[in-house]
Amino acid sequence: QVHVAESGGGLVQPEGSLRLSCTGSGGTLTTYGIAWFRQAPGKEREGVVCVSTTGQITYLEHSLKGRFTISRDYAKNTVYLQITSVKQEDAAVYYCAVDRNFTNYCSGLSEEYEYWGQGTQVTVSS
Repeated sequence: QVHVAESGGGLVQPEGSLRLSCTGSGGTLTTYGIAWFRQAPGKEREGVVCVSTTGQITYLEHSLKGRFTISRDYAKNTVYLQITSVKQEDAAVYYCAVDRNFTNYCSGLSEEYEYWGQGTQVTVSS
């Protein structure tokens, strides 16, 4: 059973940037579709971006395209989420989720992902 753990969150200034990591253990992430979700206080969890095992990237929130970039380093069994030009509304707990069922596409439905990390907090403040 694969486990994933997020890291890289913290305090960032508006217009700053940061990179979140999602590292797998107990299994190789090459065989999983991977998605980043986020949940801000008082709001529902929303999908950010996902990547299938074949590398198909889908932005689950189109307004984030251009500032959010997903990338994979399978040598490190890690998927990254780069956030640039950070905005106040980016403050949230960010989760990565993985599932084996996404070969040529990936989903923005959280219920379709079997394995989740514990989340990493991103706080935006000057």
